[in-house]
This record gives sequence, C-alpha cells and structure tokens, in this order.
Amino acid sequence: SYFGDKSSCVENANALNLTSSSSVRGLNSTCRGKTPLSSGKSVGRSHTPLMAYSVTSSSAVSAHTVASVIVAIVEGRGLARGEVGMASIDLKNPEMILSQFADNTTYAKVITKLKILTPLEIIMSNTACDAGNMTKLFSLITEHFKNVTFTTVQRKYFSETKGLEYIEQLCASEFSTIFMEVQSKYYCLAAAAALLKYVEFIQNAVYAPKSLKVRFQGSEKTAMIDSSSAQNLELVINNRDSRNGHTLFGVLNYTKTPGGSRRLRSNILEPLVDAETINTRLDCVQELLQDEELFFGLQAVISKFLDTEQLLSVLVQIPKQDTVKTAESKITNLIYLKHTLELVEPLKAALRSCNTQLLKAYYNSLEDTRFGIILEKITNVINDDTRYTKGCLSMRTQKCYAVKPNVNEFLDIARRTYTEIVDDIAGMITQLAEKYGLPMKTSFSSARGFFIQMNADCSTLPNGQLPSEFTKITKMKNTYSFTSADLIKMNERCQESLREIYHMTYLIVCKLLNEIYEHIHCLYKLSDIVSMLDMLLSFAHACTLSDYVRPEFTDTLAIKQGWHPILEKIAMEKPVSNNTYLTEGNNFVIITGPNMSGKSTYLKQIALCQIMAQIGSYVPAEYCSFRIAEQIFTRIGMDDDIETNASTFMKEMKEITYIIQNANDKSLIIIDELGRGTSAEEGIGICYAACEYLLNLKAFTLFATHFLELCHIDALYPNVENYHFEVQHVRSSAGNKEKIAYTYTLSKGYTEEKNYGLKAAEVSSLPSAIILDAKEITNHVAKQILHRQKSTPEMMKQRAAYQLAMRLVQTARNSRLDPDSLRVYLKGLKTKYEASCPVPGKNEEQQ
Repeated sequence: SYFGDKSSCVENANALNLTSSSSVRGLNSTCRGKTPLSSGKSVGRSHTPLMAYSVTSSSAVSAHTVASVIVAIVEGRGLARGEVGMASIDLKNPEMILSQFADNTTYAKVITKLKILTPLEIIMSNTACDAGNMTKLFSLITEHFKNVTFTTVQRKYFSETKGLEYIEQLCASEFSTIFMEVQSKYYCLAAAAALLKYVEFIQNAVYAPKSLKVRFQGSEKTAMIDSSSAQNLELVINNRDSRNGHTLFGVLNYTKTPGGSRRLRSNILEPLVDAETINTRLDCVQELLQDEELFFGLQAVISKFLDTEQLLSVLVQIPKQDTVKTAESKITNLIYLKHTLELVEPLKAALRSCNTQLLKAYYNSLEDTRFGIILEKITNVINDDTRYTKGCLSMRTQKCYAVKPNVNEFLDIARRTYTEIVDDIAGMITQLAEKYGLPMKTSFSSARGFFIQMNADCSTLPNGQLPSEFTKITKMKNTYSFTSADLIKMNERCQESLREIYHMTYLIVCKLLNEIYEHIHCLYKLSDIVSMLDMLLSFAHACTLSDYVRPEFTDTLAIKQGWHPILEKIAMEKPVSNNTYLTEGNNFVIITGPNMSGKSTYLKQIALCQIMAQIGSYVPAEYCSFRIAEQIFTRIGMDDDIETNASTFMKEMKEITYIIQNANDKSLIIIDELGRGTSAEEGIGICYAACEYLLNLKAFTLFATHFLELCHIDALYPNVENYHFEVQHVRSSAGNKEKIAYTYTLSKGYTEEKNYGLKAAEVSSLPSAIILDAKEITNHVAKQILHRQKSTPEMMKQRAAYQLAMRLVQTARNSRLDPDSLRVYLKGLKTKYEASCPVPGKNEEQQ
C-alpha cells in the first residue's frame, strides 16, 4: 500500500486531507476536491522505504537515478508573493535542507532547485491549486515536472510555529545554529512542518529526537545554472540517450560510493563561487596526484564504504510498528554500522601523512572519540567476526548469529534449533541425491528459501523427467531448480525459527541503539568526509586519464589550448585545441564560421571548463585562468538544425529574455545562433539589440552567429572582439567541384566564408545564370552595408587606446613578472598600440 501499513494510516491520511496526482495537466486532474488519496497513475508507487535496502560500493550504480527526495514548497501571499519557502528530505539520508528566497515571475530559482533535487514527490498547499484560482508557481512546477507525484495538503499544516517546534525537537545538537538562521524565515519553516508530518505518514515511522541534520541553503554560495543550460551542456543527462554516460558527470565520475556520486552530481549542477574553498579542493587534488601512496591508500578504503547517508537515515527512524521486516532491517543496519565504524581507523591511517589543509582537517575530525565509543558498545554485544557480506544466505547467517552467545538464553536455544533445521535440510537433499543417483545440491534464495539445484542433461534423467515427488520445477539451459513437499515444510519451520531469532535479536539491538543514539551524530561528519574524499579522488582519477591542468582564479578568462572534455571521451583521437581570452576590457566575443565548423562545440567547451574549475576539478587545457561566474547561461543552437518555425522562434525569445532578466556583471553568457527562427532582417535586428543590451554589462559573453553584419559592431564598441573558425577549400580529384575541409581552428577576425548559401547552390543543380545573378546582387548589398559600417581613423585610434588602457589595468592587478620581464611586456604593449592606430595620410604628415 501507499503508506506501508494501510490500516494504521488511513485515519491520518483523512486528517491530512491528501490529494495526489502524478501528472498534473489541468485543474481537474489534481484539484478534484478533498477526497483522501485521489489516485494518479503513480500513487501506487511503494513508499515503504528503505527498511531493508540493498547496498553497493560500486560506482557503476548511479544512486541518484532512483528518485528518493520529497520536497514541500509554499509561497507567500499578497505582498509576500514571490517569497518562496522550500524544505526537502531524502528518504535515503536523514538531512533536511531548508531554503527561502525571493524569486521573479519566471520562478527560475525554484525550477532550477527542483531540477537539481530530482524529487520523487512534491507537496504543496491545497490553496495553491484551488479550482479557478491556481497559482502561477503551481502551474509552472506541474508543467516542468510532469512525471513527478504531486500531493496537496491543507494549508494549516504549513505552520511556521509547528515547523520551528519540529526542528527544535529533531535537530541534532551539533547543527543547532540552524535556529538562528531560520527563526525569521517563516516560509521555509512552514514547508518543514508540512514535510515532516507527511514523511511521518508515508514512512509509518518517526525520526528519533535530536537525530536529524538540518541546514539552511541559500542561493548565494553557489553559481546558478538554469535547467535549460544544464540540458544544453549535457551536464548530467545525455540529450540523445539518457542512459548514455557521455556527460560531464560521466567524464568525472570515478566515485566508489553512492554518496560520492550524489555529491559530484549536485556540485556539477551548483558549482562553488568562493575561490578560497575551490582552491582548498584543488590543493587536495594536487596532493592526491603527487602522492601515489596516498591516492591508492585512500581509494582502497573509500571503496569499502557502503551508503553511509542511507544507513544513517534508517538508523534514526523509530518504526511505529514492530514487524519481522523492521526487525530484520534494524539488525542488518547494525551490522552495516559496525562495518562502517571499523573503516574509521584504516581511513585515518591513509590520511595520517597528508599535508593539505582540508585533508588534515578530515584526519582531525576522524579522531572524534565517539567513533570508538559506539564501536565498543556494539562489540560488547555483537560478535567480532560479524560483518557485512555479499550473498543473501551468508548475510542471513550473519544476522542470525550477530549477537554474542550467553546474552539471551532463549536466543541461544532458538539459534541451535535453526542450525539443526538447516543441517536437516542439507542431509535430506544429500539422501535424495543418493536415492535417485542425481547430482543434487542445496541452494538458497531470499524469495524461495532453500531449494534443490542440479546441473544435468535431460537425456540422463529417467524418461527425460524428474521424479514425481519434485515440484515447482524450473529449467534454464541444463540447470534444474526444484523443491519437494517435505522441503517446503522444513523451510516453513526454518522461517518460524528465524522469526523468533530476529525478534529476540531485535530487542537486544533496539536496546543497544538507544544507548548509542546520543553518540551517533559523528556519523554525519563521517558521511560528509567520505563523500567529499570520494569526489576528490574521482577528480584526481580523471586527471590521470587525460592531460588536465590546475586552474587559477583571476579577473580574466584565459584558456590556452583547451579542448572539449566530453568530446575527448567520445572521439577516437584528441579534439582540436583552441585558445580563449576574455577580460573586462574585451568581454564580448563574436564568433563566426560555416555550419559544422565547430562553433557550438567550442562554446560548450568553455562553459564546461568553467564549471569544472568551479567545482575544484582540473581542466582540459595547457593553462587556464577563470573569473568566478555567479551565473552560467547558455543558449546553444545545433549546427545541423536549420528548422525555422514559430515554436523555435518563441523558444529562442524565452531563453534570451530569461538571460537578459537574470544576468549580471559576474555572469558567463553563451549564445549560439540567435534569430535563426525568423527572417534574416528580423534576426539581425534582434541579435543587434540583444548584443547592445549585453554590452552594457561586464559579463563575459560569447556570441556565435551567421549574421556577419554583427561583426562590425566592434567599430562602435571597443570591448568587442571578432573570431572565426577557419575552413579550407579542397578541389575533388574527380572533377572541378570544391568541398570544404574543416580545421576546427579558431582565428582572430571574422570569417571570409560569407556566402554559405551561394556555395551550397554552386554544388547543386541550379542553373549557372541564377547563381551568377545571386552573386551579383549579394555583392552589391554587401558593399552598401560595409560602407555604412566602415570604421573611421578616429574610431580605430579610440579603440586602440581603450585596449591599451585595459591591458595596463590587467597588468597592474595580476602581473607577477619581475621588473625586466615587465619592461619587455610593456614595450610590447606600446608597439601593439602603435600598430593598431591608423597610419596618417600625406596631408596629415605635412600638417
């Protein structure tokens, strides 16, 4: 059932007045009234979460692909409209994240945050979707998250007073500073109240007092990447195949734990903006690359960790009902906890000789005495050789014999009974094998219990069939699986004995857990350390597979011979490298070149390198320097997408409007092929107007276009630079036809490949007379445009002076040259300035 135990929760469901829908497409599909649990197609999804979860240490399993986050959202009313409170909790991780911020009418921050969280379910107030009065926020969220379950609850459960009470009751003492942060943030407190009440129902369990990690996460500490940009850049999902690993996440993901994988994903979607924090991470990556023993030692220990966050989540929950399943789960989790704590000392040993600030801090954190206290309390009750193992039968044996002998006399008797039954089953199957002369062996699965398995060709069986006393026969190739009536009865006795063992063990485990709850919060610290180390090791691993370099952070974006990290993974050979240089004085770059020449790839490459730098990774380049970007906007076209229709044009307009409304001086803006969804005249006009608006910002902007008229904007704005992708014309050996060879090399100036359409026409079957007429008309129009936009000598001189001034400012801010080298550099600037100024005419010389 949806709530796990239906009978105990239906009254509570009625009280909360829940309405659910998995895919809200209009007023009537969600807001059908107040009937409890109005079903949508996903409502039957099991929410009896994680009491007996599977754990893997392999990075092959992407933990983030299975949605497990529940989010509550509430918006202010009246004058407070636009003030949004959010609270989220991951059912795999006992951490509640609170957010509150002002958003504009596009609700871009809300949508971006939700895209990052990838929620399983979103909870909102029923007043947000009242028939005929649906809020814009509700409409936008349901439009963007069509496959997410939506549940509405009565507005009264969004209570800031109750939210603060919950936090005071549940927040672990180590995170109690959260009170100061959120006391006056009423909307996130209201969201927290509704969220915690709802999670209590779907889990059929409550969180133990003082067990939750609660933190407030504003928007100011990370760069904002809107969902459209994340999709354009293929940060975590490949646009052609969602199962494909050709993404930035795929390039960098060599993590060994689910927690490390989740941390990497969230960092890619929300890069850091604090240079000091980024450099601290980069110091760690550098040490891991330089110290091979440290790298392999840490990697060996980290790979043994299970999902610590998920383990914590189930440990701090107190089930409302004691069932065999909850008992078995608690025993399993105590074994996982023992396994995790036994890795603390090896992790400390691996970190003992480290030098960087962050790694030393982690080492010191691991000296927390609570790790030893918890482990000692566990080993007083649990056998020393009890450990996490793979295989359901071996793990069942570990759970059965987890508690030491002589702790409970009745438990010891029950275990002896269980052992005798298991021995009897093995003996019975041996007798059956001798009786029929067949190679039978004992097998086990969690679904079937003990059963018989046999490898044999059917021709060796009497009449080609198994004896009649065997039932439930399945065959795969030459492997038979079957059971018998006696074996089924013995399995039932075995299960009954196990239930007794689990019940008595559970009581002992619960008593033990009550003793260690007060010390368990050190595991939050351990979880954070393991996931961060896993991510940093992943960065170092990626560096060993490619020639990445450490980025610097200045007020300049300078990449020497950088290449596209995802393309490198896909391509058989290393992609062509190119340079990038933007400063405050040359912050706007226009890029031209024919279709397929490499413009879109180059633009994506710059954004990906910027993100890699800001998460603390090395970057694919010979050298790189970055200015911290507070927002990264991309509007990327496809070179092979020449579709032009109203919907394409409207999408373009929405994207450019969003950029213009949200960009600031610290943004990185990447725009590709704006205006192709309309006529050439309108497209040029829109591009020119957008460029002029963005030129008023100090944002770093790269603007790729086919409209060569835009290239002449540099005559009016000295902070504009023109670059183009070179192509070569090669004549085919069989005939006079000419084809284009792409070099994928970026050069200064704008492209000379001015008439792509005419070149395409020349190799088509159009009559030559039409092509000649078209060329003549094109040349005439181009001369008129060029004449109007021609730079005057005065303009050229002003541009040269401006660029010299900006270079001098850059030098004063960032130069680390010695006096002699600086003198040579300044002389070079002077020479360049003189060369850029127009040569005076004879008349001017005489005057």
